[in-house]
Amino acid sequence: MAPSYDNLPIEDDEFDEDEVDFSDLQEQYEVRLEEGLDAFVVVDGLPKVPDENKPKLTKFLLRKLNTVGKVKEDGVFMPLDDNGTTEGYAFVEYSAPGEAVAAVKALHGTALDKRHTMAVNKLTDIDRYGREGKISEDYHPPTIEPFQEKEHLRSWLGDLEARDQMVMYRGDKVGVFWNDKEDPPEQVVDRDNWTEFFVQWSPLGTFLTSIHAQGVQLWGGKAWSRQKRFAHPGVNLVDFSPNEKYLTTWSHRPLQVDENNPVPSLSADDDGKNYIIWDIATGKPLRSFATIDVPSSTDAEGNPVKKKMQWPTFKWSSDDNYVARMTQGQSISVYELPRMNLLDKQSIKVEGVMDFEWAPATPRRDGIKTYEQLFCYWTPELGSNPAKVGLMTIPSKEIVRTRNLFNVSDAKLHWQSEAAYVCVKVDRHSKSKKSLATNLEIFRVREKGVPVEVVDSIKDTVINFAWEPKGNRFVLITAGEIPAGAAVPPKTAVSFFAPEKAKGGVIGNFKHVRTVDKKNSNAIYWSPKGRFVVVAALQSQQSFDLDFWDLNFEKPKDEKEPSEKDVSANLQLMATAEHYGVTDIEWDPTGRYVATVASAFRHHMENGYHIYDFKGTLLREESIDRFKQLIWRPRPQTLLSKEEQAEIRKNLRTYSKIFDDQDLSKKNTANRQVVEQRRRLLEEWKAWREQMQEMLEEEGIVDAKLEIAKQKDGEGDIEEIEEIVEDVVEETEEVVQ
Repeated sequence: MAPSYDNLPIEDDEFDEDEVDFSDLQEQYEVRLEEGLDAFVVVDGLPKVPDENKPKLTKFLLRKLNTVGKVKEDGVFMPLDDNGTTEGYAFVEYSAPGEAVAAVKALHGTALDKRHTMAVNKLTDIDRYGREGKISEDYHPPTIEPFQEKEHLRSWLGDLEARDQMVMYRGDKVGVFWNDKEDPPEQVVDRDNWTEFFVQWSPLGTFLTSIHAQGVQLWGGKAWSRQKRFAHPGVNLVDFSPNEKYLTTWSHRPLQVDENNPVPSLSADDDGKNYIIWDIATGKPLRSFATIDVPSSTDAEGNPVKKKMQWPTFKWSSDDNYVARMTQGQSISVYELPRMNLLDKQSIKVEGVMDFEWAPATPRRDGIKTYEQLFCYWTPELGSNPAKVGLMTIPSKEIVRTRNLFNVSDAKLHWQSEAAYVCVKVDRHSKSKKSLATNLEIFRVREKGVPVEVVDSIKDTVINFAWEPKGNRFVLITAGEIPAGAAVPPKTAVSFFAPEKAKGGVIGNFKHVRTVDKKNSNAIYWSPKGRFVVVAALQSQQSFDLDFWDLNFEKPKDEKEPSEKDVSANLQLMATAEHYGVTDIEWDPTGRYVATVASAFRHHMENGYHIYDFKGTLLREESIDRFKQLIWRPRPQTLLSKEEQAEIRKNLRTYSKIFDDQDLSKKNTANRQVVEQRRRLLEEWKAWREQMQEMLEEEGIVDAKLEIAKQKDGEGDIEEIEEIVEDVVEETEEVVQ
């Protein structure tokens, strides 16, 4: 039957759209805002496969996508080209917008196979970045910038005199200087308002870091130009990874990122975060984190203990491959670099964990040939369970050694610089909990089975402990109990320990060498090369002592202490000095010089610095108003092989004579500026003399004198007559009454 048009209105103005019911169509096709494009992601980097292999690829892709959320049924759409092959990308719809955000964070950059890496982006981001003409409809080939040679960031290592550099922050000025021993430091660069808060070197000395209200800047090269900039408003602290690949910045104020007023490099996902981890090479953020509140605690008497922030919060493995953060009392989260994904997609649960520390070098455990990184952690006593110290290997998460401890009040973890040992300083309380004593639990990491040696001969509480860098000796400072209401802190004692001598190159057990009592010392600073150590009293109002010790002092056998005969140490106090108001001590990277600083960051009395040699001889001191920082520029690891280093040590006496001659020559020569001034004056005088001689020769005066001199020379000796003429310039006469 043909349709009838009899009931249609004759004129358009007679048609009323309100009479038509569109409700069924509207319900079917309306886009719900809460379930709109925010739940979609675009996945790029997929393999291009024929249409018949599309279901297999979709199934493989869903296994990845469903790990962070639930993809809707038929929620994967892969377009096909004219040849029936997938285009290499797909549109994916999740059940909720939050799942789409999680997919971007967790799956972006995930490797599908050796040739394909998945790129995941929110569909709304593509719309936002592509609107307003930001993406041209026409293809334009990328512009290749001409090559520009950059400054050598380690040019300072080529100094002919092998001098070290230091940065000094005083008043509003920040300057980099060469160290010239007794002479004033030679200025390299000096700038006003270079930083707003403080300065800091990167671990290998490549960059100087300045801190500003808007973020962090890195400087370097001969011209000290800005190398990188990291925008983090309100930044308070920074921390580098050991090999300078990454940077952590922290602010106590959460970030506020507004899409209308964006912060460079940051996105809306960073809003409310406190930490940002950056890739230094690209200058881009890898991931941001919020601060985790530290659980409140109470002391033995039930009083609340003030929360202390642990810095650095994110701790790096020695090779920059991992960074980890602890949730106190619960877990340790280990992230892989550079993707910043959580290792095995879950945190490591360690009930009650209080602290952890990565090994500062590759462990090289006995019998282990595969790659690993180690960290040490400790947990307190929980109910009837004892306190525990553990060593865990990463990435396998295997616990390779544990140690149970009892009556533990606190513990501190101290790694030796080459990861040969880790010492756990355990403060134990008595059964009555009225007194404390300290035990040292030393894990010998590179020996078979990781044996633990216990040093329990310490009667008082250890307040400071330090391993010898690249060595196997340590120094500790102990203090007795502080009497209630005492106005002056108790005296301290400094103790030295070294391993016993053993045959076959084996490191023996640690043995007490000597204890120096009745001191006020509270700080230990080893030379970066080992052997020499400064024991000092810092930030004290009663004492400012600096004791310079040598642990390899050459003594005749009959002068050795009985305790030194069986250990690998010959202890000698080389010098004692004082620096009023000393707050900081800094060894230079070669271990030849040490600087002590009275910083205006701590007090405003007699600010300045002293520089000593390793023997404790004062080379230079300077008082500077509002002096804040002196930090030596670190050096990267040497390029010399172990054999070359051994050859240098073998011939050290020969080299020492050459260096002594150079130092003596430099001492006997006047200041370089004075020498240059004298040389310039001498050249000017010679030029003037030649000019005068030429003028006299032109006037015939010089020739006449030479002729007379020749005649007299023939007659006998020439007699020189010197006449003194006195001219009265002015004469006055005064009447004295």
